[in-house]
Amino acid sequence: MHKKVEAVMHRILHVMEFVIAMLTLVVLIGMLGLEIYKMFTVADYFSTLDNFLHNILTIVVGLEFVRMLVDLTPANTLEVLIVAMARHVILSHDDPLSNVASILCIAGLFATRRFLIPKKAMKVELSEVE
Repeated sequence: MHKKVEAVMHRILHVMEFVIAMLTLVVLIGMLGLEIYKMFTVADYFSTLDNFLHNILTIVVGLEFVRMLVDLTPANTLEVLIVAMARHVILSHDDPLSNVASILCIAGLFATRRFLIPKKAMKVELSEVE
């Protein structure tokens, strides 16, 4: 029974991620189509786009966090951290040194996934590890 509920939750999360991805794509294409017009007529155009990206990426990080809680594996944990760091790089408008540090953190997470965690351990739930 537990595996069936877990499978249903995984499917719901995947569908929600897909819907958010499609919504983001549609809105971004629409905003791109109106960009030249709005750039000259609407003063707060870029803050509106920034606000939209902030909200959508916060939801995506939340969905990844829920997925990690449902299936607590090293792979899912690293994915949550990578998505959260990528969100920070995209949304923060800090100094260049902060952006480089964030990108190095993402590279470190990828290196951790690639070199420090064995492939067979990537899909094993952390609660099952001794």
